[in-house]
Amino acid sequence: MDIVIRPVQTEEYEELGEITARAYLDDGLLDFGESDSYLGELRDVAKRAAAAEVLVAEERGRLLGGVTFVPDGGPMADIAGPGEAEIRMLAVDRAGRGRGAGEALVRACVERARALGCERMVLSTQASMHAAHRIYERLGFVRTPERDWNPVPHLDDLTLLTYELTL
Repeated sequence: MDIVIRPVQTEEYEELGEITARAYLDDGLLDFGESDSYLGELRDVAKRAAAAEVLVAEERGRLLGGVTFVPDGGPMADIAGPGEAEIRMLAVDRAGRGRGAGEALVRACVERARALGCERMVLSTQASMHAAHRIYERLGFVRTPERDWNPVPHLDDLTLLTYELTL
């Protein structure tokens, strides 16, 4: 398996947006399905790429997934503060799962954060994202329940779990 991690190219924005949206939809991670307002954010790779670094995992010319790397509490950050980098919107196409693409994307983010001199890498995840939790924990991330938060306060059951990795 030869998975390459690299920055997304402009002509791949639509494809990566669909991979990301499909991953969240197919895994039942959006409360309102196709009408969920967050779906537009997931599909809008151009917006993410303008404010952060969007990376893709590619194997033999085929996109397997992507992630948004937010350096040093940048404008796309949900929870990162000064000295922290954040991982957002990690998604791997269903057909590409179980092959190391997700872990390779997370490792690339960690390497970038270290190179920038960040103190910590942080992220938010849904409680049902068990495969992602296994990746984070395998790479040394630890739960930070004191940072858990709810992006949609009127939905009590949407508390996001947080993790951090001290760099």
